[in-house]
Amino acid sequence: MRERALGALTGLALGDALGMPTQSMSPEQIRRHYGTITGLRDAVAEQPIAPSMPAGSVTDDTEQALILAGLLIDGGGHVDPHHLAEALLTWEDDMRARGSLDLLGPSTKHALEQVRAGADPRRTGREGTTNGAAMRVSPVGIAFSLNTADDALARAVHASCLVTHDTRQGFEAAGLIAAAVSAAIDGADAGSALEAALDFVVAHPQEGHWTEKASVTARTRLALEKTRGLQGDALADHVREYVGTSVESAESVPCALVIVREFARRPLAGLCFAAELGGDTDTIAAMAGAILGASAPRLLPAEQVRQVLERSGLELAPVCEALLAIRSEHAHLGRRS
Repeated sequence: MRERALGALTGLALGDALGMPTQSMSPEQIRRHYGTITGLRDAVAEQPIAPSMPAGSVTDDTEQALILAGLLIDGGGHVDPHHLAEALLTWEDDMRARGSLDLLGPSTKHALEQVRAGADPRRTGREGTTNGAAMRVSPVGIAFSLNTADDALARAVHASCLVTHDTRQGFEAAGLIAAAVSAAIDGADAGSALEAALDFVVAHPQEGHWTEKASVTARTRLALEKTRGLQGDALADHVREYVGTSVESAESVPCALVIVREFARRPLAGLCFAAELGGDTDTIAAMAGAILGASAPRLLPAEQVRQVLERSGLELAPVCEALLAIRSEHAHLGRRS
């Protein structure tokens, strides 16, 4: 379980770093500047979000996941919406002070601008349908097991979405990632983890406010069905044309989960595939990497993982231990009750 939990955060960071140089670029731009992606790369000066960032650098996906992990640990498994809003605002202020262009995504920014103006953070996320909650939610999947009768995982997922993505799409997206990670930590392989995640979200139909956007769960099932048997360029073309690689949850989350299924035993190849797709490559690869790392941690490439951890100054083992302590304590309380 420790190895799988560490694999989740490590896989997230690795996917994030692999997608960093290509984020927000088109497939044609990626081919022109990088050729084929086979590992970690320095970002070119023309990179629109992270120009000239060195290979192995992580982005907001990893940094916000660690912010959420810290709040879970400090709160004994509870995420206070005021503390989350404050932490995200402080993070963006720090990024801006460092001259970074890697700032808050559209849904998160919209919600937190309302918080800055004095709005209640428990009510600011009711329009957020992008993938900001899903990209940071993996620590929730580490901290809570699917195998409890008290819906603790669902409550924690919703709490993590509340400030910025309190919509049906926000909950579906974050729930799919968190539940897949949680199932994998309990021993499920990638395919079983995906099925468990889909079942988990379907079992909680009332979470999040309604919006007119497509269902993330329905789009995921469709993407998994239509991509079965596709490989290489055929798979990439289908994902770009029919699934989508944008920041919208109903595109990027199904895309990430297709990659999890197709590259369950080849995580590095899958994350490089994600990096070449174009669009929100760092977040797609980060979400896929969390599940791939949790389900098959020993298949993560050791040298590239080492490079990411060193470049970005990450110490993930203590975070995982603290999150697993929450998981263990909650399971113990559940047995006592």
